[in-house]
Amino acid sequence: MSSYHLQVVSMDGLDFDGEVQKLLLRTIDGDVEILARHTDYCTAIGMGTARVTMEDGTERKAACIGGMLSVLKGEVRVFPTTWEWSEDIDIERAKAAKAKAEERLSDQLLDKEARVRAEAKLYRALVRLGSTGHQDREL
Repeated sequence: MSSYHLQVVSMDGLDFDGEVQKLLLRTIDGDVEILARHTDYCTAIGMGTARVTMEDGTERKAACIGGMLSVLKGEVRVFPTTWEWSEDIDIERAKAAKAKAEERLSDQLLDKEARVRAEAKLYRALVRLGSTGHQDREL
């Protein structure tokens, strides 16, 4: 399979710069897979697990939350708000964040704004856990 150059630049800096076979990630309009010679394309990124197939065929996963994806003249760049390789995710911290968000959401007196924030935190924790393969049974 042909490869192409991918750069992932988050707020933390350069997370990846190298050759890959494909990239699969969630956009605001649904999942998209980028292969070599993809047409020029630009979209906003949603929240989900990104799958990067490296040049040697191995796959790496990352929690990818928000940002932009750009394909221009064969160069693919991902500018995520958050990009966390699955092997770097602190699973216990993600589980704790999930539990805290669920506890917050169980408060019947929670106002609308606080509920939206708690739901977003819960979803981010679920994405992080899903990216590691350590999802709880009830997910």
